Amino acid sequence: MAESETTEPSRSRPSLVVVAGAGGARQGESNVAPSRAAAQVSFDRRELNLLFNLYGTKVAAGEWRDYALDFTPAKAVFSIFRRTSEAPLYRIEKNPELGRRQGAYAVIAASGLVMKRGHDLSRVLRVLDRGLRLVGAE
Repeated sequence: MAESETTEPSRSRPSLVVVAGAGGARQGESNVAPSRAAAQVSFDRRELNLLFNLYGTKVAAGEWRDYALDFTPAKAVFSIFRRTSEAPLYRIEKNPELGRRQGAYAVIAASGLVMKRGHDLSRVLRVLDRGLRLVGAE
C-alpha cells in the first residue's frame, strides 16, 4: 500500500514558482508596481457616457473626427480632434486636486483658454454643445 501512494501523482495544488526576468526584483523586493496605478485618475462610466454622447453628436454633425484619452496620476484628459494629425480642438480635463476650489472639470480650447470650469461635468460640457439659435423677429 505504501508503494501505490508514492507512485500516484499528488492531488494537492502545485506550488507557484516565480521566475524573475531581466529586470526582475532583487531578493526581498516585490515585482508589484507601487500603488500609483490605483491612484491614477480616470473617468467613471457616467462621465464617459456624457463625453461619448457629446462626441457622437458632433461626429454625426461632421465637426469632430477623432478623440484621445490620457490618464495620469494627476488628471484625466479627453482630447477632441478635427483631424487626427492636428492638435486637439478641445481638452476636457478632470483634475481632482481642483475639485474643492474651482471644480474638477475644465474645457480648454486649443489656444489654452479655459472656456468653462466647474464641479458638474454635464454643465461644463454645455459650453461645447451650444448650437446656433434662431432669434425670432416680431
